[in-house]
Amino acid sequence: MGVHKSKPKTQAQVLILGLDGSGKSTLLYKLKYNESVVTVPTVGFNVEMLETDRSSPSLTVWDVGGQKRMRPHWKHYYADAAGLVFVVDSGDQTRLEETRKELHRVLRCESLRGVPVVVLANKQDLSGALSPDALCLKLDLRRVCVGRGWFIQPCSAATGMGLEEGFRRMVYLMKTPLKQTQEDIKVKMKSKCFSVPKVKEVFMCSR
Repeated sequence: MGVHKSKPKTQAQVLILGLDGSGKSTLLYKLKYNESVVTVPTVGFNVEMLETDRSSPSLTVWDVGGQKRMRPHWKHYYADAAGLVFVVDSGDQTRLEETRKELHRVLRCESLRGVPVVVLANKQDLSGALSPDALCLKLDLRRVCVGRGWFIQPCSAATGMGLEEGFRRMVYLMKTPLKQTQEDIKVKMKSKCFSVPKVKEVFMCSR
């Protein structure tokens, strides 16, 4: 995200959720310190500050434990969240249904109504990892994310690939009205000369 001498005047709280083992803490430390850290399952939470560009708020990132006994406590972190990052283990198809149910349960919460979401499709460096398009369909993101800005970003907590892009997208979604994000995607697709069916497909799985 970069480090700047002049800190932004405001701060925004971003919540990182996901099942245990999805790589939440690993990607946060990789993003913050550019180090690969061997982590243990988070009991409670980790908090880190991420600096952005001078025109954007700095991010106070809350990484909350994803073990089953911790998930009922997620709701206590919703109230002040300006953005939600949901991390998915792209290589573990055996837990995709559990992931889908937890994500849908979170997004149904009234406290998170309209809050933008970035789904990080983690572990893309592993063979057999599902693509973002496949995850988009299996997690039913188009339906569950109606009424909010959202994006699915391929990434790897191990290599750092896609992490900065994912959080930059979060900053963009927090700053930009939903209608404008939809228009931006349409303009970008037209500029790349996509056919109409292709525009609809990308809009469905990337907004």
